[in-house]
Amino acid sequence: MKRELGVGLRALWRRPLAGLLVWSVPEVLPTAVSGYVVAQAIDSGFLAGDLWRGLAWLGALFAASLLGGLGSRGVFRYLGALVEPFRDTLARHIVAGALTNATAGRREDGAVARLTRQLEIVRDTYAGLILLTRGFAVTVVGVAAGLLSLSPLVAAVIVPPFLLGLGLFAATIGIAAGRYRTAVAADERLASEAGTVLGGARDIVATGTEDHAAGMVADRATAQAKAELALARLAVLRTGCFVVGAWLPLALLLFAGPWLVAGGASAGTIMGGLTYILFGLQPALNQFITGTGDSGLRFIVTLRRILDAGGEFPTATTLPESEEPRPDRPVADTSRLRARDLSFRYGPRSERVVDGLDLDIQPGEHLAIVGQSGIGKSTLACLLCGLLPPDTGEVTIGGQPVAGLPPRELAELRVLIPQQAYVFSGTVADNLTYLNPYAPGDLIDEALDVVGAAKLVSELGGPTAEVSPAQLTDGQRQLIALARAYLSPAPLVFLDEATCHLDPAAEERAELAFAARGGSLVVIAHRISSALRAKRIMVMDGPRSSIGTHTELLSRSPLYRDLVGYWNG
Repeated sequence: MKRELGVGLRALWRRPLAGLLVWSVPEVLPTAVSGYVVAQAIDSGFLAGDLWRGLAWLGALFAASLLGGLGSRGVFRYLGALVEPFRDTLARHIVAGALTNATAGRREDGAVARLTRQLEIVRDTYAGLILLTRGFAVTVVGVAAGLLSLSPLVAAVIVPPFLLGLGLFAATIGIAAGRYRTAVAADERLASEAGTVLGGARDIVATGTEDHAAGMVADRATAQAKAELALARLAVLRTGCFVVGAWLPLALLLFAGPWLVAGGASAGTIMGGLTYILFGLQPALNQFITGTGDSGLRFIVTLRRILDAGGEFPTATTLPESEEPRPDRPVADTSRLRARDLSFRYGPRSERVVDGLDLDIQPGEHLAIVGQSGIGKSTLACLLCGLLPPDTGEVTIGGQPVAGLPPRELAELRVLIPQQAYVFSGTVADNLTYLNPYAPGDLIDEALDVVGAAKLVSELGGPTAEVSPAQLTDGQRQLIALARAYLSPAPLVFLDEATCHLDPAAEERAELAFAARGGSLVVIAHRISSALRAKRIMVMDGPRSSIGTHTELLSRSPLYRDLVGYWNG
């Protein structure tokens, strides 16, 4: 808790804080004089028979309230200047942490929840806490000054139970913080589980595991609901603290009335004390307990999640100065892929997408994988690339097991281009050389020419031109991604329907370019024509697969015959 409070307090030490404090001074005035003015209006005005004198005292209270309103208006002018820079700093921290985890090969759960919902929770509660704490302090200072000027005896009756209620509330914060941490963690787990299920929706539908997937999300949703219910029970504790701190002083003041009058207190003094309680301490304590017990704990717990997940940038992700540039061309010896007894399913009760697969891809080989939509071709590609861990079995590339390899080492062994091509805002050259920053100009020109992207890059303004993904069509993004993959030094290339937005002629040109590039090529075929260009074809028919040449599969695979017949028909 100290760390989170320290982060929030350090963000306050800015020039706008001085303006906020200056405008808080006139806001103290109405609270400070309210009880004293009521006491004078009653004692020297109404009870003394001087109506106009009593009204004049109340008019002074009205004038003080106008000054307080001007102070409140001025406070909001400086609030945004305090809050928005803090939000921007946290946003950079979240993004940097997510990118660091991704490049270091660590699992990243909940980054979306942190950047969207949790960041906005911190921003809103931070602003609310600034106003709440400042308002509470202004009220307490004003009431304390007013009570002492009104009657020290009345102050002695009111202040102790008020401080007792405030202390009891402070004692409950630890319990509340633990429940809030549980609730925030449950929210993150629900967001992560739902994202995983939605991301695999196609395979889930294909394998008929909708009930199991719904159960996975339902368990997380139930846990989140229980955590939220535990938070709701804290309202009972907060109510008890408010009764002690706000209503007990009122009861004691009324009970001690005869004793106070015997000690010299007037009726106006008693009414002034009641005014300080009813219109000063009670609303201030109610807002402080409600706001701090809710917004304050949300701020601390949510900020803790953000700070813990951000971490620090590991030095291993930066390029050492002594490192030699990677080779421009793939090394053929490392393009051999070997899979043994490979099995995978998305859940313990779902059907296997891959079951006991043995596969060898030789250096320089061109393999096409075909099958019905949703059968698991993309899942198999992710297994072979090391992006998904298999339930059983092992995958090696160039003799190295892909399981557990850091992303950087995996990127040197294989490159995967999915159907949704990734292009980022930057120059064309930045996008092309993302996987090979040392690629010479002649190799870049060659890549653009052989995959058919030279004309596109010329139309965009050349390699130094700025490009935005939103301005490109799906096919144009695929051409840039294909050229990037061609430039990669990885010896093994996976094209997962990476040419589906190109016309057949452009698709053929790109696939033939990769086949002649060196290394090995695996194509998840969008069209049967892609399979006809491959040396071997793998047909996925449920968890079982058949591998052979076009002629061999026509004779022994009914599914392949159907696919070819449908395509030719």
